[in-house]
Amino acid sequence: MNAEFCGSEFWDSDLSWRPENPDFTFCFKNSVLIWVPCAFLFIFSPLDFYRHYNSRYSNIPASFLNITKFCIMGFLILLTIADLTMMVLLRANKHEETIFGVQFVSTGLKILTFILAVILQQFHLKKGHRSSIFLFIFWLVLTICAIPQLRWEVREFNVDFNNTARLWASYHCISFIIFFSCASIMTVLCAFSDKEPRVSTYPKYANPSPELSVGSLNQLLYQWFTSTAWKGFKNPLTEEDIYDINPQFATSELTPKFDKYFQESIERNKKKSKPLASKQTTEEEDEEFSEQATNGSVMGALWHAFGGKMIFSLFLRIITDLLQFAQPFLLGTLIDYIATDGALWKGLFLTFTFFSISLISAILNNYQMMLAFHVGFKVRTSLISAVYRKALKISSSVKKNATIGQIVNLMAVDAHRFYDTSPYILYGLTAPMIMALALYFLWEVIGVSAFAGLAVLIIIFPISGVVANEMQKVQHKQMSIKDERVKKISEILGGIKVIKFYAWEQSFQEQISETRNQELKYLRKNAMLNASTEFLWTLAPFFVSFATFTTYVMLGNVLRADVAFVAIVLFNILRLPITMLPMTINSIMMAIVSAKRITKFMNSKEIDPNNVSHNPSEFAIEFNNATFSWDGNEKILKNINLKVPKGSLTAVVGQVASGKSSLISALLGDMEKLEGTVNVDGSIAYVPQMAWIQNATLQDNILFGKPLNKDFYQKVIHACALTADLAMLPGGDQTEIGEKGINLSGGQKQRVSLARAVYSQAQIYIFDDPLSAVDSHVGKHIFDNVLSENGMLQGKTRLLVTHAISYLPKVDEILVMTNGEISESGSYKILLAQKGAFSEFLIQYLQEHPDDEDINELDVENEDIRLMLKRSISEVSRQSGSRSSYKRHDSVNSGTHKDVEEKKNEEKEEDVDKLIEAENAAVGNVSTDVYLRYFKSVGLKLIIAILLFVFCSETSSVLSNFWIVRWTIDTRTESEDANFWRNFYVGIYGALGTLLSLTYFAAAMTFAYGAVRAARNLHSRLFYNVLRLPMSFFDTTPLGRIVNRFSRDTDMIDAYLPFMMFSWTGMLFSCIGTIIVISYSTPWFLIVVVPLVAGYYFIQRFYIKTSRQLKRIESITRSPVYSHFGESVSGQSVIRAYKEENRFKVESETRVDHNQSIAYQTIIADLWLGVRLEIVGAFIVLFACLFAILARYDIEEATVGLSISYALQISAVLSYFVFIATEVESNIVSIERVEEYADLPQEAAWKTNEIDTEWPQQGIIEFKDFQVRYREGLDLVLKGLNFKCNSSEKIGIVGRTGAGKSSMTLSLFRIIEAASGKIIIDGIDISEIGLHSLRSRLTIIPQDSILFSGTLRMNIDPFNSFSDDAVWMALEHSHLKAFVKSLPDGLSYIVSEGGENLSVGQRQLVCLARALLRKTRVLILDEATAAIDIETDELIQKTIRMQFNDCTILTIAHRLNTIMDSDRIIVLDKGEIAEFDSPDALLSNRNSIFYGMARDAGLVNDELTQMN
Repeated sequence: MNAEFCGSEFWDSDLSWRPENPDFTFCFKNSVLIWVPCAFLFIFSPLDFYRHYNSRYSNIPASFLNITKFCIMGFLILLTIADLTMMVLLRANKHEETIFGVQFVSTGLKILTFILAVILQQFHLKKGHRSSIFLFIFWLVLTICAIPQLRWEVREFNVDFNNTARLWASYHCISFIIFFSCASIMTVLCAFSDKEPRVSTYPKYANPSPELSVGSLNQLLYQWFTSTAWKGFKNPLTEEDIYDINPQFATSELTPKFDKYFQESIERNKKKSKPLASKQTTEEEDEEFSEQATNGSVMGALWHAFGGKMIFSLFLRIITDLLQFAQPFLLGTLIDYIATDGALWKGLFLTFTFFSISLISAILNNYQMMLAFHVGFKVRTSLISAVYRKALKISSSVKKNATIGQIVNLMAVDAHRFYDTSPYILYGLTAPMIMALALYFLWEVIGVSAFAGLAVLIIIFPISGVVANEMQKVQHKQMSIKDERVKKISEILGGIKVIKFYAWEQSFQEQISETRNQELKYLRKNAMLNASTEFLWTLAPFFVSFATFTTYVMLGNVLRADVAFVAIVLFNILRLPITMLPMTINSIMMAIVSAKRITKFMNSKEIDPNNVSHNPSEFAIEFNNATFSWDGNEKILKNINLKVPKGSLTAVVGQVASGKSSLISALLGDMEKLEGTVNVDGSIAYVPQMAWIQNATLQDNILFGKPLNKDFYQKVIHACALTADLAMLPGGDQTEIGEKGINLSGGQKQRVSLARAVYSQAQIYIFDDPLSAVDSHVGKHIFDNVLSENGMLQGKTRLLVTHAISYLPKVDEILVMTNGEISESGSYKILLAQKGAFSEFLIQYLQEHPDDEDINELDVENEDIRLMLKRSISEVSRQSGSRSSYKRHDSVNSGTHKDVEEKKNEEKEEDVDKLIEAENAAVGNVSTDVYLRYFKSVGLKLIIAILLFVFCSETSSVLSNFWIVRWTIDTRTESEDANFWRNFYVGIYGALGTLLSLTYFAAAMTFAYGAVRAARNLHSRLFYNVLRLPMSFFDTTPLGRIVNRFSRDTDMIDAYLPFMMFSWTGMLFSCIGTIIVISYSTPWFLIVVVPLVAGYYFIQRFYIKTSRQLKRIESITRSPVYSHFGESVSGQSVIRAYKEENRFKVESETRVDHNQSIAYQTIIADLWLGVRLEIVGAFIVLFACLFAILARYDIEEATVGLSISYALQISAVLSYFVFIATEVESNIVSIERVEEYADLPQEAAWKTNEIDTEWPQQGIIEFKDFQVRYREGLDLVLKGLNFKCNSSEKIGIVGRTGAGKSSMTLSLFRIIEAASGKIIIDGIDISEIGLHSLRSRLTIIPQDSILFSGTLRMNIDPFNSFSDDAVWMALEHSHLKAFVKSLPDGLSYIVSEGGENLSVGQRQLVCLARALLRKTRVLILDEATAAIDIETDELIQKTIRMQFNDCTILTIAHRLNTIMDSDRIIVLDKGEIAEFDSPDALLSNRNSIFYGMARDAGLVNDELTQMN
């Protein structure tokens, strides 16, 4: 700018740096110092408008604060206009005081800027934004930039309006002081927030975060969090202390954005390429989500939804990174200042400039970190929600391969990795810029020698790239195996009771151990690769400096202090991106792997909503030539033609695996439609064959989101035979039901499921064999009160899958399923008359249930058919004979009028209506034992070696820097022997660097090995103990809570904690080294070391209590998210049938938001800590510089360079050290949580005394005064049982609810232990032998047919103890041989999770095959046929009679006909034996309890009894 326009030169170094009275030029003060703040507002105001244009808040009311702001800004506009008018008048009158053009431009610019500030302020009021950081920064910068002019005005203050020659100077002096005062006041006012806006479209929160209501300065310093930190410091935080989530971070706000852009990416990619389904899956890809239907981009959707804030965060990151380049030049100037003995003010100016840059960097760095974390937070929330919503829609073929455990991993691990990666992305993006600038400035300082350092980087980069690529492959494989492990563990925990009954723990432990070893193989490889990357990039700065300095001196240059330490600071700047690169690469690679996995899942095939149409029709249900498949290949249902009239009752019958349940699934849209059409006209209620029960109160399970109508609710309870159950449950209908209905019997679960359907008041009801789990008496009650034409559902469309033939005459139409087709349909009479498949089905059934009165109950008008049925039945009767004159109707738990089975409700809970215990957060400091256990898991010798290596590495680093000091001050490098001394210094410097390299590499590799060792030991110990925990633990602990230990906590121990621990160790030694160097260089620094270190320590301790507790609470609130997720996926069909997807999505979002509100507080806690530590670090720089200035006469400039270069690092080093230390203590909570379960008390020992391998040989069972209770302090459930079962005797056990039937089974297997007395089997007290020895010698067919994913053979013989011939023989006897032979893989057929690809009956037959293969002398049937159809029940009973004829059998009766041929029957009542005799003897006594039970179930006829 020329002097005519500007009034002086733009810059004058002599003026600005003169020893006395320095100043800026007139031009500089009137241009740059005015234009910079104005330009800031003009540049950032569009961003401010953009950010708040779509604000959901509006209309902030008038207040003293905003009125004052407008008044001051209006006054400033008027004042500036007056300035401009004064200048115009003076110039127009050609006043002797010259007014320059720059003054006109700057004044006009100020007017426009103040007007823009007014507009912005009004905009914020209108949009409900209570405080603007941009306006605060503008006024602050404007005030700071005005200080030089204010200083000049004050120094030259001489107001004299009488002197016309000084008219403008006098006016401007007063005007500027007023302007400065107003600007200062505006800075203060903008630091505060305005009133709450009147209008908000966000929902109201009970405990809103103060972050939304605080001022700008408070936001920048996170001061609003101090109250939480203080509260956490005084007392452990609880969930009630945590603020609600900020509305803009709520799942309901973020999900629509992601959905919108993901759908757009699907549509966009449809046009570009074929769907992923057309691609072949490579070996490296996950196969669980290989069936891809779309080609959407998760990364693209995330970028479009949240990329804007990341760009702004990147902009701030760039500014922060650029600011640090001022440091080396300030240091060079400071070294020159020390050498030349400049004026004191120069030293102070340099000192406070150092301080200011450090302070601004601290605030900017943490603010941009907050923005980056915001993005990561939003991404994590969106992905968790997206995965949940997708899981409710995945097709059956995808669900078959993608288990709950695998999908939980997507939420728990993969989504979280995006959050962890968000700050690293910025480092990765700015790292090339920093390295390029650092090398450029190095070239400016030391010339071409800088290219030697560049050459080192060029060599390292491709090596690092190869390692990173290999890391990605390894992580991909590791994550796949991790999914498999979590999937298996989830299944094992879900079937833990069966595993304990069969003593299969060792087999499953070996399976998990094998999977874990594969995972650890890749984890070890990844750890080694990571250690190699860290080694490369951590030591790269030294290699660069060594190559550079060596080249510099070899070219004939002398290494001076100003060159060496400016270069060292530049090397340190270069060191940050280089050091961060391995972490950045590692983190980004992990995120890329996770992104691919989530993308595959999000693109996986969904249930086609067009499978079933919902058009108005005269029929409620209509199939036209429909063919269905589960996987799109094999046809399961063929040529289905069906029309169900509205209001009709239609029954579906057929043999096992004939396609009955598949027909229901097709109707619900779960199967893939290959041909034809399906239409459903009306809302649906669905009762599945296996009842789906939520972890909620019994009432909530029935209401299922509907409002409570008490009168109608009571009618439903009565109709579904639940009245007696509610009376017996400890909390009535407010009793909490455990996961999967753990504290309800099979019959109770089915009736709750039935009540849910009836209460829904739908138009169409689909019942998949709900009456199979209830006795004939209760079934008749339910049929009459619910299903019949006079029941609660009269006039509604009802489709009933059933095996109970007594109801068939009462239905409007019967569909007969055969091999996936409807072979016959019509009314009962018509089908009988046709003498087709239905007649064969009926004859087969009645042959298996020979009682003439069954025919009397059936309405058979055709005499030919009647005679045929009688003849068939008579033949069977003659062959089988009859033991008594009572009926053999099937009865389900006929011990009570209402089928209330005795299960866990025998146990009297202290908290009667609460089953699931709340997960408690540990409080206080993490125990030292937790650290010691981790160190022991690593290995104490390895720990010592690691510490020694790190110590040697840091010592080498410090010595190499001291060596540089000595090198620069040694004048011999310029003497005649310069070459010798040059080589001497280079050699020693290189030797120290070599030692540094070797020791660091050794430390990294040793720790990598130790971390994998710790991961193996901790996981093995956890799983070993969990398998041995008592059953009561699993009954009261949600599955998600346990799985959380094996997924998120284990992932933390595997991947994150080792890195944090190693970084913490390195930072600890680095901090000690830094303080030693600064204190040695400038001893005066020791004065402030103690208070500064104390400040650091206090801030850390003040913060860590809060942060640690927040981490604990966050872990606890994460478990309900996973539990609800698993529950929702397992009940997917029910949820969709009832059209309740939105309610479940809202429930999931509520749980996610609650968890995220706590997770957000942990982010703020870290930033709160970071900004304060960096501010303290800025003071360290201030004092280091200040003491160097004050001791400038007694200190070498090289020593000053060393001290300041370390001081500049200490802010980052100490801050990072405290941050890492806090992260270690916060995340060591994962060890604490794992150890919590690893330390829980186990069951009794597995093996104790050696017993005969053939025991028990006779099967004699004797109870001697046996008493048992579920827990100490609870009442006895069995009270002094005394009885003896003889060898090969068949004993039936019956009793009303709570009598103690199931307690006997649990006692025999020592699932619960005796309070007193004993059980003796073949002369051996079972309490004296190990659990494994006992359980492996008994056989049980349990009620729940639990199967595990894996081969069919593994499910029958997990130990692989028997030959294939033996397995086939067991399958033949269990009536499964033909079915297994028909499977393409035979015994290697893959069973899906929970055995979902087998029917319920087939699953129960597999359990029978297990028993046949095992075949011990004692067999227990614990209501083994409670939840299966009558036909499968008959198959099982036949096999048991034939194959277990020489065994002692204890049968807990569910259907009384199963025990009528028992030798003796035990009748339990209130935990005592009330009756014990043969069935005939008990029935002959009309006063016996057993007779009453048989009569109540309709099994005895009083007249027949009297005749007998």
